This record gives sequence, structure tokens and C-alpha cells, in this order.
Amino acid sequence: MAVDAARAGPSFRGARLGLSAGLWRRPWIKGAALLLPPLLAFLVIYAGSLGVLFISAFWTVDSFTGKLQHIWNLDNFRTIFSTSDPTYLRIAGRTVGIAAAVTLTDAVLAFPLGYYMARIARPRTRTLVFVMVLLPLWSSYLVRIYAWRLILGNGGVLNWVLGGVGLHSGLGYTNWAMWIVFSYVWFPFMVLPVYAALERIPDNFLEASSDLGASGWRTFRNVVLPLALPGLVAGSIFTFSLTLGDYITPLLVGGPGSNFIGNVVFENVGVNANVPFAAAFATVPVAIMALYLLVARRLGAFEAL
Repeated sequence: MAVDAARAGPSFRGARLGLSAGLWRRPWIKGAALLLPPLLAFLVIYAGSLGVLFISAFWTVDSFTGKLQHIWNLDNFRTIFSTSDPTYLRIAGRTVGIAAAVTLTDAVLAFPLGYYMARIARPRTRTLVFVMVLLPLWSSYLVRIYAWRLILGNGGVLNWVLGGVGLHSGLGYTNWAMWIVFSYVWFPFMVLPVYAALERIPDNFLEASSDLGASGWRTFRNVVLPLALPGLVAGSIFTFSLTLGDYITPLLVGGPGSNFIGNVVFENVGVNANVPFAAAFATVPVAIMALYLLVARRLGAFEAL
């Protein structure tokens, strides 16, 4: 047996060296071996679930028995995009509108803060601002939502303060309340990409613009903003998509007419037991985000992530 092992040893080492040399000559094989497991998991779990979601959107539920019927039709989409009863169109419009408003608000607030952190603040001050921006993320999402309920509610802190001067905010359980809460909750996801984009702008670009006689506004418009745009778009991917898919904040902060797409999907999965309709309505934000990501890719947002 020892003789057989000794004979097998050189051949085994030779095969191992041959394999190593082959991998060295073809590095793409090593890369493919590393990427294959997560790629398969992505295809099976994520892409597979989206495929099942899209397919089930064309099925229906028997109105008498409540059982799922594998009958291909477009009834669910006709209900969603019906103009005679535009209930679901209004819900989709409300969802997209508030998501866009939150994204714009966070961009306007995040840009000056990101500029201060990247171009003006000293290292110690920058660290302190980073901690203040990220500190809300250390607490639970629900804790932050309920904290805002205590602030914006009809008997909350804001109305208590304004009541001393005879005023009433009227923000409790409205779309305005959702806009404020969403803007606060997703604000850190906008600040960080904007800061990263502004930090990468070389100082000599700004100096050259000033030496050529450009004013501060023109330098901002022609130099800073175009170079920071990928960071803004990258941050908007987070704020827009997270608002678009949320259903907890409208449930806890919004009023009776503040349903989002996610609320309708949740109700039809659990209460109404109409999974095909829920799947059909869930494809709306998926399609919107697919188009949004294509535009963001054209604007170079992925390079800023």
C-alpha cells in the first residue's frame, strides 16, 4: 500500500499543478466558479419568484368557491387600469407621487449637507455629522414611525406646542404626514451617495473654474452639479424604491384615503384571498422600478453606488 501511495503521489501532484496552471491561464474560470453559486441563488430565489408572480397575475379566483383557477386572462389588469372605476389608478398615482416628492425633498436637503461634509467640514466634525445622520438607522423602523405618530398626531407634541398660540397643524394621519415621515426615514440613504459623489470631485476642477472667471453659481451649475448628479440619482434609487414598496407607514401614519400599492397587495393576499390580483398590482411598482433603473443607469448612477 505504501508503494501504491508513493506511485500515486507524483501523479496527484502533477494533476494538481496542471489544474493550477490551467486556472492561471484562464482566470475567467476562477471568476465563473466564484460567481456561479450566488448567480444560481439569484436566479432561483429572486428571478424565479418574480416569474411566478408575473405568471400568477394572469390567473383568477373563483368568486363562488374562492379557489385559484389557472385560467389565463387579463381581468386583473383591466380592473387596475379601468377608467370607469379609477380607484386603483388613484392609489398607484398617490404611491408614485409621494415617492417622487420624498425623493425630491431628500435630494434638496441632502445636497447642502453632503457638500458641507465633503468640502467644508473638518475630519472631526465630519465624523460627528456622519454619526448624527446614521444614528436613526440604529433604531427600529417601527420605533421611528411611532415616534413620528406622537409628534404629528392630533393629540401629539406638534399640536400641543401650536395649541399654545391658538394654532393647529392638521398634519395627523394625512398624506402630508406620510411625506414628512418618509422623507425623514429614508434621508440617510440619500445623504451617503451624495456625499461620496461630492467627495470625488477634484479640488483643481473648482479652482480652474474660479480662475477662468466663473461665478460661484456657474461653477455649481456647470461643474459641481453634473459631477454630483450620479450620486443624486443613486440616492434616489433608494428613496424612490423604498417609498414605492412601503405599506407600514401608510398604515400607521396615513389616513383612511392614504393607501399605497403595498396596502392593496397586503389586503388581497391576506384578507380578500385574491392572490392573482395582488400579483397583478405588485407588477406595477416592479415595472416602474425597472424603467427607473434603466434611466438611472444611463445617468451613471450605478458608478456612484
